[in-house]
Amino acid sequence: GSNSGVNSNAETFKYGMTAMSTSGIVVANVASRMMQKEALHHAQCAYFVSIVVVQWADLMICKTRWLSIYHQGMINPAMNFGLVFETILAGYICYTPGVGEALGTRPIRLTHWAPAIPFSVCIFLYDEARKKIMRDTSPVDTKVQSKQIFLNYGWLARQTYY
Repeated sequence: GSNSGVNSNAETFKYGMTAMSTSGIVVANVASRMMQKEALHHAQCAYFVSIVVVQWADLMICKTRWLSIYHQGMINPAMNFGLVFETILAGYICYTPGVGEALGTRPIRLTHWAPAIPFSVCIFLYDEARKKIMRDTSPVDTKVQSKQIFLNYGWLARQTYY
C-alpha cells in the first residue's frame, strides 16, 4: 500500500476485493466465497443429475445384448420402475429442503436437467447401431437334419459382444 492508506491497484487485484476497470472506476468483487460455494453446490447437483440422465440410456442398452430395444420392447416392470425411481430419487435429493444441505446439493432449474440428454441419446443410438451391425454381419447357419441353429459371430460381435 501507499503511505496515504489507500490500496494500490496491485493490492486490490492480489486480494480480489476490488478491481480497477478500464474507465478508471473501482468496482467490488461480487462473487464472495459464500456465493462461489453456493455456485459449486449447484454445479455438483447438476453433475449428479446428468449422471442420472445418462443412466437412463445405460439401463436401456443393457436390457438386451443382441436385439434392438425396438424389437425387445420396454415391458419389463422392474426396469421401468427403476427408471422412474432413480429420477424421483434425484428430484428428491435436489429439491427437498435439508437433504441438499446434508449432501451438498442445491435446487437447480429444470432446464439444467437437459444438457445431459444429448449424451444419453448418443449413447443409446451408438449401442443400437452396434447391435444392428452385429446382427447384420453375423450369419446364421442351420443344419438341415437337426435344424440346429449356429450363429457365426462377425468381427464386431467378436470384439464387442460381452
